Amino acid sequence: MLSIFKYVAASLLVMLSMGAQAEQLLSIEITANEASAVPIAVVPFAYKGSGSPKEDIAGIVQADLARSGVFNPLDRNRMLSRPSQPSDIVLRDWRVLDTDYVVVGQVAGSPQQAQIDFALVEVQTGKTVRTKSSRFSGSDWRSLAHAVSDNIYEAITGFKGVFSTEVLYISQVQNQSGRMYELQKADADGYGAQTILRSREPIMSPAWAPDGKHIAYVSYESSRPAIYVQNVLTGSKRQVTRYRGINGAPDWSPDGRYLTMTLSKDGNPEIYVLELQTGRLTRLTRHFAIDTEPRWAPNGKDIIFTSDRGGNPQIYQINVASKQLKRLTYEGDYNARGMLTADGQHLVMVHKVNGSFHVAVQDLKYGEVRILTKTRLDESPTVAPNSQQIMFATQEGNRGLLSIVSMDGRTRIRLPSRVGEVREPSWSPFLR
Repeated sequence: MLSIFKYVAASLLVMLSMGAQAEQLLSIEITANEASAVPIAVVPFAYKGSGSPKEDIAGIVQADLARSGVFNPLDRNRMLSRPSQPSDIVLRDWRVLDTDYVVVGQVAGSPQQAQIDFALVEVQTGKTVRTKSSRFSGSDWRSLAHAVSDNIYEAITGFKGVFSTEVLYISQVQNQSGRMYELQKADADGYGAQTILRSREPIMSPAWAPDGKHIAYVSYESSRPAIYVQNVLTGSKRQVTRYRGINGAPDWSPDGRYLTMTLSKDGNPEIYVLELQTGRLTRLTRHFAIDTEPRWAPNGKDIIFTSDRGGNPQIYQINVASKQLKRLTYEGDYNARGMLTADGQHLVMVHKVNGSFHVAVQDLKYGEVRILTKTRLDESPTVAPNSQQIMFATQEGNRGLLSIVSMDGRTRIRLPSRVGEVREPSWSPFLR
């Protein structure tokens, strides 16, 4: 059985890479239950303007919806007509194809400055469910397409879409000059990757602030582990801890005022809270066992963490004010890397079964644990801000990659990197 330290160390050895260019360097392979997916047609948007469109808006929307696992988009080659506005839709063309919804739209203007109009129509009733018009600049084509996808997803499912969110991750690339680590940020679909930090020393534990503008992470760039806070827009950063021993696993409070972290400055790995404005440090746990991997609860009052104080790694919850402690997991002899869903009702974690490490979810009210993945070496689960998907790192062969699984486990998406190896994803909050 892996100890917590061995598990954490293993999760730092293999990292993620999409590259710093705008092209997509992750391939996407979807395994979904098509019987439960919503049939939808995204008709190519008409372009009315000068020059050529910089992006295929409808193509991006179709890819977004397919990647969610909720929808089963119709192949364009099967479309019997290609309307661009609701009044042009011939409903029988879509009913015969067993399509529940049709998305139509048009783009007018130029590649530098344009306007988009789209509509979502329910085929059975002919009702226009949602319409929207937006102006955008030439650099915003992909962002606007993701916003269209978010609108469609919310209109049909009732949940906010996460296509406009971003992901942090760590990449590891081996070249002739040695091993290189990179902290990178990309759109949720893998495009627009940017390198935030490049180092020959390990980088780990990236975490988004709730404002979506700041991040925290651990870097060994100063020869020993230290926790940094960085503005992802300006690049400015500051070191917030560099104590002797472990400085690890930072996570932001929901109000952005505090970081929780693991420090061993007093000899044993314990959970601490740092007030960022004043630098005041508060120790929460006092136990001879290893306490690590703290994550704030959505209520901002509690922190969950992993500890082997019961003999095996399990997940506990501690109240920040009272320091009252309770154990959350009992099923199995290994539960770690816990994170609560936004409503605080479910615990996502790494759960060990028969020697394999899977992403699992526990209903906190009833205690039921469901295993969501079929891979064997899963780690670092991060929950989408709408709590409908989980991204995590895993291994196939000797190579690290990212995967996404739906909260019900019915849809699985592999995100193998075309360059390097990948680890430790962190899903951003809503950015719009």
